Amino acid sequence: MQTPIRYPDPAIQVLDPSFAKHRINSAAVERLATGFRWCEGPVWFGDGRYLLWSDIPNNRIMRWDEETGAVSVFRKPSSYANGNTRDRQGRLVTCEHDTRRVTRTEYDGTLTVILDRFEGKPLNSPNDVIVKSDDSVWFTDPPFGILGNYEGHVAPVELPTNVYRVDRNGTATVVAGDIPRPNGLAFSPDESKLYVVVSGLVPREIRVFDVVGDKLQHGRVFIDCGPGIPDGFRVDTEGNLWCGWGGGEGQDGVAIFNAGSTLIGRVVLPERAANLCFGGARRNRLFIAGSQSIYALYVNAQGATLS
Repeated sequence: MQTPIRYPDPAIQVLDPSFAKHRINSAAVERLATGFRWCEGPVWFGDGRYLLWSDIPNNRIMRWDEETGAVSVFRKPSSYANGNTRDRQGRLVTCEHDTRRVTRTEYDGTLTVILDRFEGKPLNSPNDVIVKSDDSVWFTDPPFGILGNYEGHVAPVELPTNVYRVDRNGTATVVAGDIPRPNGLAFSPDESKLYVVVSGLVPREIRVFDVVGDKLQHGRVFIDCGPGIPDGFRVDTEGNLWCGWGGGEGQDGVAIFNAGSTLIGRVVLPERAANLCFGGARRNRLFIAGSQSIYALYVNAQGATLS
């Protein structure tokens, strides 16, 4: 039996008065499942009332069912899948480390390769992915999955660590080629801005770009992360960034920034969080991929788009 949690849950920290409205005082952080090696890429399937996420070192995608709480294997092997999202037709889109590609799972379960090479060279290890309202697929391509044999396999880096856009016809372009080890990415609610985590700098940064058609312009630092370690994130309907975060006790969990880059709240967890998504019937349940566990929290906020 779990130890009762006093309301309001002290793990949900209001750091700026503007965040108070997003905390539900009678909602607590729940650990839904544990026993994994490195959780990533949570994505909500509302039509089936289930959550998928990657357990990268175990080479599998897992599933949690809302109705029963059952945890099962959705796909194994998963080609060391990392980031996941859904396209505008509801299909699963996945970044794969081992095959160094981005794939789409069709309705019949078959896989379609969205991109695995650029200018004749293999991608590094696609990390995180989002789909814009025009059906274009945007993803980051750092080398993490080819630096060792734990989350992929050792291979040479043959391309810069780009951010790519693939249009609905399959044409790929580099939208940002000057980001050292780009990681998580997300659009603002109106898709006028793209946020990207920069994992190749110390201290790490989150940069923001203006989205002009199919291109990015005016890249600039949005957040200097100091000692913190941002990873993946999602944006709510008000433009707040809910970021998977690491950095040790008191920082591990979720850091929430408003559209002006002010840190307004935290969800403190006993382990580092890699990524998250909004789900539930009203997109107001935050699902968080901790290092070895999956957590959930009802909040007074809604995800801006499909996760």
